[in-house]
Amino acid sequence: MRTIKGIGVSAGRVLGPSRRMPPPVPEPDADAKFGPEATVDGEKARLKDAAETVREDLKHRAETASGDAKAVLDATAMMATDPMLLKAAGKHINAGMAPDRAVWEAGMEVAAMLQSLGGYMAERTQDVLDVRGRIVAELNGLPAPGIPGSDAPFILTAVELAPADTATLDPAKVVGLVTSEGGPQSHTAILARSLGLPAVVGAPGADGIADGAEIYLDGASGTVVEDPGAAEREAAQKYASRSALPAFNGTGTTADGHRVPLLANVGSGKDARAAAEAGAEGVGLLRTEFCFLGRDSEPSVEEQVDAYGAVFAAFPGRKVVIRTLDAGADKPLPFLTDASEPNPALGVRGFRTDRTSPGVLARQLEAIAVASGAHEADVWVMAPMISTAEEAADFAVLCTAAGLGMPGVMVEVPAAAVMAEAILSRVRFASLGTNDLTQYTMAADRQLGSLATLNDPWQPAVLQLISATVAGAARATAALPAEPGTATAAAGAKTVGVCGEAAADPALAVVLAGMGVNTLSMTPRALSSVGAVLGSVTLEQAQELSARALAAHSAAEARTIVRSRLPVLEQLGL
Repeated sequence: MRTIKGIGVSAGRVLGPSRRMPPPVPEPDADAKFGPEATVDGEKARLKDAAETVREDLKHRAETASGDAKAVLDATAMMATDPMLLKAAGKHINAGMAPDRAVWEAGMEVAAMLQSLGGYMAERTQDVLDVRGRIVAELNGLPAPGIPGSDAPFILTAVELAPADTATLDPAKVVGLVTSEGGPQSHTAILARSLGLPAVVGAPGADGIADGAEIYLDGASGTVVEDPGAAEREAAQKYASRSALPAFNGTGTTADGHRVPLLANVGSGKDARAAAEAGAEGVGLLRTEFCFLGRDSEPSVEEQVDAYGAVFAAFPGRKVVIRTLDAGADKPLPFLTDASEPNPALGVRGFRTDRTSPGVLARQLEAIAVASGAHEADVWVMAPMISTAEEAADFAVLCTAAGLGMPGVMVEVPAAAVMAEAILSRVRFASLGTNDLTQYTMAADRQLGSLATLNDPWQPAVLQLISATVAGAARATAALPAEPGTATAAAGAKTVGVCGEAAADPALAVVLAGMGVNTLSMTPRALSSVGAVLGSVTLEQAQELSARALAAHSAAEARTIVRSRLPVLEQLGL
């Protein structure tokens, strides 16, 4: 029996045979040249056709996916025909190199360049290598890389998964996932959570587990056991036979009735309808990138009105928080962002693009306002990548000009948390994007398995910044003029929500509620688990757990203290 420790990113205890990801597409011969009967133009055309076929296949998959999976597939599809990749391959073809070897070399060059940039651009390295393999397979008539087939359910083991592979996992066949690399905020981790798939990442040696070996996986503790014993078998059996989580009843509340609305993160009208069916009380994050990705030009106002309206229609009378375009870094757009930036993660992204490309944001706000006027949703609008009170004020002015009365900001940059009072004196609300806030606070790339313990929202520094944001909102509310004859602020309280992956962790959700976070937004699949655990404690108990977590000296200590005082987690297999 061998035990491997990693980072648990999606709860569940399962037992099953291991199936390893098949080897990647073989590297083409380094000396491969195209034949005398071929021409440079003809071979370039063959490469372009293969790249376009890969792009269309990925886009077709994206059309049948939703949420995070759709966004990942759309982004990977764009990379298949990326001009930088094809231009680099074309230079090698000019020198007589065969197209498969040319794109192989070009892929290495582009991946090395992205890796050197670090941050979000380094995250695209896996996308480049993935589409390179798919193009080589298409050129040579080979099967495209993908999840292994099997007649029986299995636990997938790998070094790391390409985002496109993770996005197309079939939970009916893949009952668990283990990778030796990756971190808690990697694409693999995020998609595993959205699929409800028990998963452990950053588990050194997991890729060496023998194909077919029986393994036990605990996605809460981050434990993987090869050739498990009686204790692990009993734990998996107990989990399999546990009572199903109660369906979310549509009202997030603590045991003593303190309201904490549970909202959903969505990226399309299809997502919104599914979230409404799951009982979400509204939308805490509508990612608008789905309108813009995969395009060479800005979508028209009319196109945007239709897209946003499909989401608003799913939640009549309910809150829908829409995030304006978060382009840049890992989501470059040819008509908006500069791909040559030396460090895009710290460059012109989110709200900052309005400085370099004014007009795009104003037109988006116009579309949001028109769509809002045609529907009954309670529309709130927030800008990503806000760092200063001046930026918040500028965004509020733009919202007012568009006729939108609920401007807000994303708190992803530590500076915004520190200056929360000043920022919230300019806007109505803040929403914490804990994925980026953690990455920026800890200076830890979320894709690196070696830094997984740093890239953890339970880190004391991250919890302190969340608490500082809530405290800043309280001070900004207290500074508002009171309604005549009352002690209540006339303009309404400044509110703070969390829309990052931290809100989907049931134990951390209790801590956030105890801190005073007003709303929690998550993948719809997490609504039932968060609702059940939140409903098992009183507000006073949540506040006590919050205080204990804030006093902890490490992420492990904070998590252990809180989980040990929430027996419902064990009862529900969480």
